[in-house]
Amino acid sequence: MQRRPPWFYKQSAVIPFRFEQDKLNVMLITSRNRKRWIIPKGIIERDMTPAESGQREAFEEAGLRGRVSRKPIGTYRYRKWGDTCEVQVFLLKVEQVLDEWPESSVRQRRWATVEEAANLVKEEELGTLIRNLPLYSQVDDLSSQS
Repeated sequence: MQRRPPWFYKQSAVIPFRFEQDKLNVMLITSRNRKRWIIPKGIIERDMTPAESGQREAFEEAGLRGRVSRKPIGTYRYRKWGDTCEVQVFLLKVEQVLDEWPESSVRQRRWATVEEAANLVKEEELGTLIRNLPLYSQVDDLSSQS
């Protein structure tokens, strides 16, 4: 397998969340092949901060708009392109869920409880970050939507 440029392996993501009837929920999306549940993530765009890039992925991959944390809550790693990608994870407090979005034809999405979401994702480190979401979800470190 051909190795990608090093910057491909530095990625950012968001954990989209909202409170519904005082319950904390997480939005998961499917991978492009719809075989796994993941969070919106991607290569950090060169003209964006990691937080901005994660916020953009939430719009493109899940049709979500909202406020993103300025600082990551952690990182996780996964294998892709014959190497290991390291993903900085930010929070996204969802303010708008669009009916149509750029990748709606290749992805599904679903709201899940924190525990359900943590159990549905494959990466153990990501599951831990999701389980710890109640500790972070009240942060005031959220910037307005783009």
